Amino acid sequence: MPTPHTLLIFSAAALAFLALPGPSVLYIVTQSVIHGRRGGIVGMLGVQAGGVVHVVAASLGLSAIIASSATAFAVVKYAGAAYLLWLGVSRLRGGDAAAPRGAGPRATSHRRLFRQGFVVNLLNPKTALFFLAALPPFVDPDRGSAWQQSLVLGGLFIAIAVVSDGAWALTAGWVSTRVRRRAVARAERYATAGVLIGLGVLAALAEPS
Repeated sequence: MPTPHTLLIFSAAALAFLALPGPSVLYIVTQSVIHGRRGGIVGMLGVQAGGVVHVVAASLGLSAIIASSATAFAVVKYAGAAYLLWLGVSRLRGGDAAAPRGAGPRATSHRRLFRQGFVVNLLNPKTALFFLAALPPFVDPDRGSAWQQSLVLGGLFIAIAVVSDGAWALTAGWVSTRVRRRAVARAERYATAGVLIGLGVLAALAEPS
């Protein structure tokens, strides 16, 4: 079990990392804008569920395979990029990848929003590499099992991320409900599609470090 001092320092590092909006935050914000605060929260929980998989993978050393194997990294990278691009193009065409044709943006089920967030983060190789790089420095072999310490630290990161990303979802949803007008509906569609496509491009350009 990590010491209280280690947990405190790791929490500070996690907060510093989460304070800088990244691809996950951009994705969560778009869901709040499109589907409201509740949709953003559901998407955020899906993102964190994907993060849990990365924590477990890093604790068991599976992320090292992705980092060291060019083929494995490329498969994950391009799968994630393709999924994000598909979401963005679908939104650009006037709908939601998850909604039936002709349905409003809020018709997307919470289950599907959760699944989208989960897959987006699960297929993000940068997330895997972050946990692979961030967890080992805080693991003390003299404090017991390394993988158990990694799970504790990873769980702490996820808990902090829920609060941080949840705040982004609530804020974006609150703002969107006050600025949403028919005149800005088209601009919103292009903006959110642009964010998703941009995330896909960033994922495709990701390189192991």
